[in-house]
Amino acid sequence: MKLSKILVLVATLLIVSCKSSDSGETGRQYSGIIEPAGITTYQYGTHRLQTENDFYALTSDSVNLTNYEGEKVKLTASQIEGYPVDGGPVYLLVTKVMKE
Repeated sequence: MKLSKILVLVATLLIVSCKSSDSGETGRQYSGIIEPAGITTYQYGTHRLQTENDFYALTSDSVNLTNYEGEKVKLTASQIEGYPVDGGPVYLLVTKVMKE
């Protein structure tokens, strides 16, 4: 009985440590102004990052991008696989945003 409890505890700790290592910041840094996506032809992303020369579609599971609308920011994001599509922009998953 004790052995099975120990095994469950060890398994739980392994799962927790794997999940917390996934939440580390990965990706590149981008700078620009966050804007709402609005209606688009490519239909992905809740927001867009307008840079000097280009723009990116944005989404985030951890940051409320609405809080940064109209702001010049530096963000950390990873490119989402399978995009761009339909002639749209690169699609980024944002993990961190800092106002500039």
